[in-house]
Amino acid sequence: MYKLATSILSADFACLGQQVQEAESANVEWIHVDVMDGHFVPNITIGPLVVQAIRPVTPLFLDVHLMIEQPERYLADFVHAGADMLTVHGETCPHLHRTIEQIKELGIKAGVALNPSTPLATLEEILRYVDLVLIMSVNPGFGGQRYIPSSTAKIMRLRLMLDSMGSKAELEVDGGINLATAAEVVGAGATVLVAGSAIFNKKASIAKNVEQIREVCRQII
Repeated sequence: MYKLATSILSADFACLGQQVQEAESANVEWIHVDVMDGHFVPNITIGPLVVQAIRPVTPLFLDVHLMIEQPERYLADFVHAGADMLTVHGETCPHLHRTIEQIKELGIKAGVALNPSTPLATLEEILRYVDLVLIMSVNPGFGGQRYIPSSTAKIMRLRLMLDSMGSKAELEVDGGINLATAAEVVGAGATVLVAGSAIFNKKASIAKNVEQIREVCRQII
């Protein structure tokens, strides 16, 4: 079974708390928080204060994705703000094992993310230590991008890697998840789908958008 993590990157920040609660009412499992620094990715988004602001309005799991350089500088800040998991990019951490251990020492779960062009081989020495692996299926930096088709084969290869070592780590996919791609990604072995603009948009209610994604995924489960 998979979990749906709705990305607040596409939410209306003028009523962010309300939108998070609407997503909760629509039965999403996680809230995904995209943190960008304008260096590692070409965009600047939010920091610990936003995590702190939404923590009191929902009991949902706060999945914080750090698309930033030197993430170790801010780990404690995000944990104290209320994050339930911190995911760092392998590309930004020369001492990745140390960073993963620092997150766990702070008392929460730790994940590692890979950009589309980063090979899975870079995970071989860290897989046993992480609670989640995030496959970026777009180049990070902006919401609403088109899914990169070659991501599906990468997800399938990672599924085999995790299963072969008996890992219980979540396999999360972020980027271009919508009605056209959600079932394909779940079928490839993902256990967490990150959806932003497919859920937070003006075409339909949050509840209807969530239900439509659930419906296409039911066809392959």
